[in-house]
Amino acid sequence: MNLYPDLFKPVASGRASEEIALQIEAAVLSGHLQAGECLPSERELQQLFKTGRGVVREALQTLRQKGMIEVRKGAHGGTYIKQIEVAQVSESLTLFLRQNHIAPLHIIRYRESMDHMMATLALTQADETARHSLQPMAEQLLKLAEDEATSQQQLGEMDRHLNIAFAKLTDNPVFVWMTQAMQMGFSSQDYKLYEDPQLRLATAQNWLHTAEAIAQCDLMQTHAYISRHYLLLRECADTHALTQTQSSFIHPK
Repeated sequence: MNLYPDLFKPVASGRASEEIALQIEAAVLSGHLQAGECLPSERELQQLFKTGRGVVREALQTLRQKGMIEVRKGAHGGTYIKQIEVAQVSESLTLFLRQNHIAPLHIIRYRESMDHMMATLALTQADETARHSLQPMAEQLLKLAEDEATSQQQLGEMDRHLNIAFAKLTDNPVFVWMTQAMQMGFSSQDYKLYEDPQLRLATAQNWLHTAEAIAQCDLMQTHAYISRHYLLLRECADTHALTQTQSSFIHPK
């Protein structure tokens, strides 16, 4: 029985599996199929697309590799549309950068340019309340950084939250997603700036200066403190001799 008469069309032989995958993908991206919705069974898909079981399975395998569907077992088992998470994007991005031997300096430069762009958007898009929201978080980070009992992991996690909060000031979900993906994708070296006692204080102090400049809507000072951060980051890279291609960095202010 054709449950989707206007959604799926029979496919021609030749590139049938690719066409099936594209039709299902298009249905998901257009919103006709939602995350959590169960696809028709393989037998029903055969009838919908007028093709064989092997072709349908090949198409579903393609969609699984893309992370668009998942197979669930049990009483309510079946093939379901999967919600694509930031973690998936982050993992793929990390693998891509490492496989292509992207040097840490290139990642640093990219993050710096992204931060400067986000700063400009933040000061033009965020209202006064939103611009002041970073300051209490930055003050807490500095307070923790001054306490020798605070672990590197605690500081790194607070830094992560600050970066995401900063991205949200742009009122642009793309910057938020990219920031989350970059942060999650480089966990192996995320906290290097907080290993060295002097660097961790300098990093936290610079975060506070950045937050204050944003609160005051001072774009020139905001850019200056962002640049200051990346000087610290390069100093950190030199100190730790992070020359291997798998090394990576976060970009606290």
